[in-house]
Amino acid sequence: MTNKTFYNEILTEHNIRPLHKKTLEGANLKLEGINPSCGDEITVSLKVNDQGLVEDGAFEGSGCAISQASTDMMLDLIIGRSKEQALELADIFLRMIQKQASPEEMEMLEEASILEDVSNMPARVKCAVLGWRTAEQMLKDHE
Repeated sequence: MTNKTFYNEILTEHNIRPLHKKTLEGANLKLEGINPSCGDEITVSLKVNDQGLVEDGAFEGSGCAISQASTDMMLDLIIGRSKEQALELADIFLRMIQKQASPEEMEMLEEASILEDVSNMPARVKCAVLGWRTAEQMLKDHE
C-alpha cells in the first residue's frame, strides 16, 4: 500500500504542480509529440548550448496525468545534463517500460522510476513515453 500511495503522491504532484509546464523563451530545440490513441499532445522545448549541455527545458500541451507527470519528471532529470546523458536516461526509461532495465539503471531515473508499473498497463504506455520519445527524437535530430 505504501508504494501505491507514494506513486500516487508523486504522480499527482507532477501533474497538478509541474515545475516545467511553461513557455520557454529562447529555446533552440522544440518538437511536438502526439499520442493519437488518446489525444495527448506535448511540445517539448529545450535550450541546449554549443557544448551539448541541456541548460533549460519546458513543455506545453494537454494530456492525461501520466503523460504530463512523466514529461515533468523527465525534464527534472535532463536539465543540467549533457545531451548524451539525456539520451542515455531516455533509453533507460524506455527500456524500463519494456521491463528491460536493470535495478541499477532504474535508480538513475530517480522519481521517474515510479512509472515502472505503467508497463503493466498497455493502454497507458504511450502516455508515459510521449515526452521521453519526443525529447529523444529532438536530441538525436540535433546531432
